[in-house]
Amino acid sequence: PDPDALAHYSEANARLGPPLEGRPRVVFLGASIVEGWRLNEYFPDRDFVNRGISGQTSGEMLGRFKADVINLKPAAVLVFATSNDIARGIPPAATEGNLATMADLAEFHKIKLLFASMPPVSDYHRDQDPAFEQTRERPPERIRAINDWLQRFCRERGCLYVDYYPVLSDAKGYFKAELGDDGLHPNSSGYRQMAPVALKAIDQAHGPPPKTKRRVALFGR
Repeated sequence: PDPDALAHYSEANARLGPPLEGRPRVVFLGASIVEGWRLNEYFPDRDFVNRGISGQTSGEMLGRFKADVINLKPAAVLVFATSNDIARGIPPAATEGNLATMADLAEFHKIKLLFASMPPVSDYHRDQDPAFEQTRERPPERIRAINDWLQRFCRERGCLYVDYYPVLSDAKGYFKAELGDDGLHPNSSGYRQMAPVALKAIDQAHGPPPKTKRRVALFGR
């Protein structure tokens, strides 16, 4: 009866209340990597709302985009939506269509949209558990392909691309062993690497342009 898990955050949404003036709200929308991110610890004194649900695909996130994003009146939403699509073999065209529809909805409701890259995966921990062989379900070439598409899409639509890949990958392009315990989900060290990347993009989304850019414009007159 609830294929998109709309009930998951229904009570939390009802208790949340409207954003406060001077504190732009940002919704983090995603699956398990978002759900496991304790935003209040990494971003104190910010109105960052976690709306991650483990195991969800981009289609399921699209299904709850109104309830868990639009209705919360955020200034911005940071979407992390491609990992489970790849693992479940969802056609790239379907994933791209879901993300494009999110972009349409965000634009219509004047919500700044940020898309997160899919981080790398690795098999470094498979000796602890065979289930930690991550590259079989999420081949690195598929990850690179969706990230390349996301970058192009963000340029075309004016969205911000939040690239976690460089801070999480090792010299071979795999998820650094010390930043995750299963080759897929960040541990506390991994989230500490991701937090500054996310915060920089979020502040760029609704903050003033850097002073250096203003000086360049003045000197160019």
